[in-house]
Amino acid sequence: MNIALLANPTAGKGRKAGLLPEVVARLRAGGHTVDVVTAGSRDAMVDLGRQAVADGRAVVAMGGDGTVHLGLQAVAGTGAPFGIVPAGTGNDFAVRLGLPGDTLAAAEAIAAHTRTTSIDLAKVSGGGTTAWFGAVMAAGFDAFVNERANRMRWPRGPQRYNLAIVAELLALRSRRYQMRIDEVESEFDSVLVAIGNTESYGGGFRIVPGADPTDGLLDVVVAEPLSRRTLMRLRPKVFKGTHVEDPRVSTFRARRIELAAEGVTAYADGERICPLPVTIECVPGALNLIG
Repeated sequence: MNIALLANPTAGKGRKAGLLPEVVARLRAGGHTVDVVTAGSRDAMVDLGRQAVADGRAVVAMGGDGTVHLGLQAVAGTGAPFGIVPAGTGNDFAVRLGLPGDTLAAAEAIAAHTRTTSIDLAKVSGGGTTAWFGAVMAAGFDAFVNERANRMRWPRGPQRYNLAIVAELLALRSRRYQMRIDEVESEFDSVLVAIGNTESYGGGFRIVPGADPTDGLLDVVVAEPLSRRTLMRLRPKVFKGTHVEDPRVSTFRARRIELAAEGVTAYADGERICPLPVTIECVPGALNLIG
């Protein structure tokens, strides 16, 4: 293969940036041509990925879920081979696809690849924006946490996210949602809505357990209005996926979802997409995954 390696040296707090030369070496050891691609902005990285696809190259993303998300924008629906070298903090998408979690082992697996696998992706559209995601779209409490954390300039690092959680818990209130799942319409109050192609986000939170990226469907989880205490009691259960056993949590499965609510911004793969309303569709086989 002729590989464009999209590399994010800041992924995972930069702890694995020093592995980049060895990742390149192991990919080249498989007989592949490798060029490292970096950019100063998200849009520039996507543009470079799309140019690589236009040039007939495979794309490999080295980084966390955010870097993978950028790579998906370049390759989705094109048939271009796509590989993941996890080097972030959570790496949810790679983990749920069963790919090697070790950075160098993942590079070796790509270098020795003998097949590709067709994987579903989700496409979200709204407000003039269209984006692809591989893992989970949040449109409730966790989306508000992300939105608040992105606005904060202090403190830096994970503590900022922790403070955002506390602030959003204090501000917790339900929103009124309108949802159309395939041909069924509903209206409800909720504090948490998540739509998943794979089952986890946030470094292992199995928010939509059982989501299968090869079944042509998306999984939806909706939580009724909950108190702060109840929400925090449910949160640890999300690591096991047992929160869906609670009668206040509903699950659905669909090919297409339309979702609307005032004052809610959608986040997918941890990245800001756009304010609701949005339409989310499962696109079977949109990703040609190496491995």
